[in-house]
Amino acid sequence: MLNIEIASKLDRIPEVEALIDRVSEEMGLNEDHYGNVLIAVTEAVNNAIIHGNKYSDEKKVKVIVEKIPEGVVFVISDEGDCFDYTNLPDPTAPENLEKPDGRGIFLMKNLSDGVAFDSNGTKVSITFATANG
Repeated sequence: MLNIEIASKLDRIPEVEALIDRVSEEMGLNEDHYGNVLIAVTEAVNNAIIHGNKYSDEKKVKVIVEKIPEGVVFVISDEGDCFDYTNLPDPTAPENLEKPDGRGIFLMKNLSDGVAFDSNGTKVSITFATANG
């Protein structure tokens, strides 16, 4: 299991990208898997920094990587308040197409093999199945 903890600053995203690079190399992920992992996980970390922790210097974002028989799970958690992840607007609906926000969770769900929230929405687990297992 690998993990990192970063400050709630967008300029810390390269540390998450380096972790993804390491995991991808260790697991031998192909280019398609790598791109999906990179986008989905960085979207989750962005959400944790921006919406969860609201850029607070006192709050951290944790990323834990768990290898499973089917592939890999990235668990991203923040120290923010809970949010209702069951009632999200559809970013593909015509009235939402022009909005600058609201696509992160949609991307996570569409680029991964599974997304699960717990801890009142302050933790998300993103699963990626790999052919290599």
